[in-house]
This record gives sequence, structure tokens and C-alpha cells, in this order.
Amino acid sequence: MQVISAEQVHQSLNFPALTAALAQAFAAPFHMPARQVFHLSEDAACKDAFAVLPSWNQDVIGVKAFTYFPDNGAHQLPSLFSKILLFKRDHGEPLAMVDGTSVTYWRTAAVSALAAQQLARTDASRLLLLGTGNLALPLLRAHSAVRSLSSVQVWGRDIAKAERIVAAFRAEQPALTVSVVSDLRAAVRQSDIIVAATGSAEPLVLGEDVQAGSHVDLLGNHSPDRRECDTALVEKSAVFVDYAPNVCREAGELLIPVAEGRFTLEQIRADLAACCRGEAGRRDAQEITLFKSVGTALADLVTAHLVQRQQAPQA
Repeated sequence: MQVISAEQVHQSLNFPALTAALAQAFAAPFHMPARQVFHLSEDAACKDAFAVLPSWNQDVIGVKAFTYFPDNGAHQLPSLFSKILLFKRDHGEPLAMVDGTSVTYWRTAAVSALAAQQLARTDASRLLLLGTGNLALPLLRAHSAVRSLSSVQVWGRDIAKAERIVAAFRAEQPALTVSVVSDLRAAVRQSDIIVAATGSAEPLVLGEDVQAGSHVDLLGNHSPDRRECDTALVEKSAVFVDYAPNVCREAGELLIPVAEGRFTLEQIRADLAACCRGEAGRRDAQEITLFKSVGTALADLVTAHLVQRQQAPQA
């Protein structure tokens, strides 16, 4: 069984190939049982957790396991550790153990870009990114790899972090207009594609600011009592999700409007698989599309398998 490091993951992947592999996998038959998250303490103040995410398709079986210890910073440790185990689909032999943290960055960014491919207007070219964390650069790289962008704007509460992200991406894409913005609402009004990766507890993207024809991607929040957009945006949008069983348990962006009586989960138009199969998508150039993602085991499986094939010993 191969043991594949984070460095090998980064060496193996590029966003055009990964986005194409994800599109193919979501369009094909797959199985994805509900993920299991176990809280490790009866103390409500303790958020330490362990999670297991299984999935399989016609090629491979996989399970991602991760631990989440939010107070690890005090011990100079990451808050999250993750590994993905892969097994052959035909007879079940172990294939590889792949670093899951690096895979998570790649697949999250690639799914965001894939959703924009499926749902944004074909001529959408002005990208706004909210967030300056570990996903910021992967998200910018993923979207620019699969779409011709005319401008990129980055917003963050910490301007210095936003400036570092912009400087790094500008060095990679010197021909592209890349800038930091401080007026978030004005930037939202001027953008075709809005990607939020912040984990904010309170809405940052407001329905009154999002213009007709825009595409909004919300991926930073995984909690039912938090949200990155307000109810007004949900009400005025065609809502799509990566995988409904997960989103309908975890996404405050939809669950809070449901509790308010202003949205129902039956109003979700489709999931990413239906979009990739050509069964659903944007209906016209004026429609606002909203894509809510909380992550899927299938995306982990596909990304890890692509890495494993790149890293497999040559016969």
C-alpha cells in the first residue's frame, strides 16, 4: 500500500485535470453514505471531534477520516489532521493512504471552480473572493485555470493578509488585474462570480447587493447556526448544493431561512451531480445562481485516486 504525503499530493495535481475528473465522477454512478461526525466530549464547550466520510464508485472505495481540535494552536499544532484510505473496487485490496488535508484544499477549490463552470454565465469574468485563509490561493488558481477572468478582487477583515494573497497571485498571473478591496458591498455589486470562504457567523453577502446574472458560491460555513449570506439572497436565487444530505444538516445559509419560514429545502433546484449530468443548471442570463457546498466524500475520493494514479510505481 502506498503512503502518499502532502508534498506528493501537490506535485501530482493541476486544476484543469482535477476539475475534469470531478465533473466526470459526479456525472457517473457513485455511492456516498452520510458522513459521521463524533464529538469527543460531553462538555458542550469542547468542540473536539472525529469524523468518517465513506464513498465509492466503479473504480475505487475510499474513506476519509479526520480529527478536529480547535484549540491546537496553543500547542503549535494544526487544528485538523486528515487521512484518506483507498481500496480497489473489484476485490477490495488496499491501494494507498493519502494525506487528506492537502487533498481537501485541492478538491474544495476544484469543486468551487466546477460549480462556476456549470452555473455562472459563460461570459462571467469578474471574480470576488471573500477570505484570506488557506483556501484563498487554491480558489484563485482553480477559477483562473478553468475560466478567462478579466479581474480578481480579494476582501478580508485583515487587509495585510489580503494584500499578501493578492501579491502572491499577481506574481503567478502578472497579466491579470488583481486587487484588494475594502468596500465589500460595492465589490459584490460589481462582480459576476462571488466566492465566500470565510466561516463568518454573520452574513457578508447581502441579497440587495448581488446583481442579476451573478453566481454566488458559499463554502466557508459548515454550521447550522452560522451563514455567509442573508435570507434575501437565498430568496432571490436559484439554489444548488454539492450534496443535499450533508447541506440539509449543516448549512445555516439554508437552514436559517427555513426556520424563518422564508425558504423550504424542496426549493433546492439540484445538486452538483445533476448539473454535471446536464439535468439542471442556469436557466437564463439574468438568474442569480447560489451554490452551497459543505464538502463531499466523493470529491475526496476522486482527488485522492487521481493522486494515487499519478504516484503509482511504473511497471
